Amino acid sequence: MTRTQITLAAIAVVTVGAAALLVARRGPGGADVDLGVVAEKATFRSTVTASGEIVATRYADIGSSVMGKIIALPVREGDRVKAGQVLARIDAVPAQSDADSAAEQVNALQSEARAAAEQIKAAQSDLAAATARERDVKQQLTRATALTQQGLIPAAELDAAKAAADAATAQVASARAAIDRATQTQAAATGRIAQARAQARRANDALTKTSIASPIDGVVTRLRVREGEMVVIGLQNQPGTTLMTISDLGQIDAEVKVAEADVLRLGLGQASAVTISALPSRIFSGKVVEIGASALPVTGTGAAAREFKVVVRIDQPDAGLRPGLTCDAEIITSERTNVLTVPLQSVVLRPAPSGGDHAGVFLFTSGTAVFTPVTTGVIGGLDIEISGIARGATVITGPYQVLRTLNDGALVRAAKGK
Repeated sequence: MTRTQITLAAIAVVTVGAAALLVARRGPGGADVDLGVVAEKATFRSTVTASGEIVATRYADIGSSVMGKIIALPVREGDRVKAGQVLARIDAVPAQSDADSAAEQVNALQSEARAAAEQIKAAQSDLAAATARERDVKQQLTRATALTQQGLIPAAELDAAKAAADAATAQVASARAAIDRATQTQAAATGRIAQARAQARRANDALTKTSIASPIDGVVTRLRVREGEMVVIGLQNQPGTTLMTISDLGQIDAEVKVAEADVLRLGLGQASAVTISALPSRIFSGKVVEIGASALPVTGTGAAAREFKVVVRIDQPDAGLRPGLTCDAEIITSERTNVLTVPLQSVVLRPAPSGGDHAGVFLFTSGTAVFTPVTTGVIGGLDIEISGIARGATVITGPYQVLRTLNDGALVRAAKGK
């Protein structure tokens, strides 16, 4: 055996020994892990997804301000209507009767007020005559008193003059009392006239409301009553009858419910993509135009996550869209270009030397898990933006049970098929 052969044999023995020692130290190869790579994406978006339904931007639920039977219903669901067009007629007989009764009451009270005014005029004439007579008899009484003192007339004439003066004074008082009574009657009639006129206005208003007109141009998207049904008006704790819904289909919104964990990421004007279950091949673009200021009411007694109403205005709605269609909206909350990303589950928290925790990933390096701190950014779907490691680096992405307890420098091996 030559010296070269001896050298090669020695190297082989040392290599095999070192490999055996390494295998002995590493055991069976460590835990099986899933691997991924740090990818660079030209465009990376963070989105919020939510579900809801299609609604018209402008719509009106038509109710009735009077109670009664529907005697005419000239529209059907799907009909196009104009603002001011009559949609339904309520039986107007009770309202017409109330209006006629109120008008008769106004006329009667006006006649009473006119009669009181005539009484005032007559009483004023009587007062003027009584005042003049009182003046005359008082003058006669003064002369009779003087003549009686001079002994020129008997005392009986003086008594007669006093009686005439008293009678004249009584007539004046009676005329004044008549004026007061007539004035009070006129004032009371005037007050009742104001009340009767108010009742007449209400009755006439109710009469006009027996014809229900459309407040907007649109389409009858829901008809809830039939001709001959009774409608009721709303009370404090009981809603009134809704006859139909008129929707302006010129502008369409997607009204969705967003979870409370995502609503703070939303802002007005954010772009959105809306998909409709009835049109799975179409994607409609839109923008956020409304974000609920408070959470929607929670139905049921069990605890549930809070949700907020968010309205997305569709830019170019299809003519076939109808309120009530179910939809999904994907709202873009932020957008980055040329960023590095890793699967979201690969980012873990570990204690930092300075205290607290910091985020990082485990790089797969020659069968060893090497914890590397990273700076995270926006989340998009199942990926997250990071910085601090190179593009193309191999990272450990799972399983979660392994990542939860994995330590820096631990031995690992790629799962079969990875």
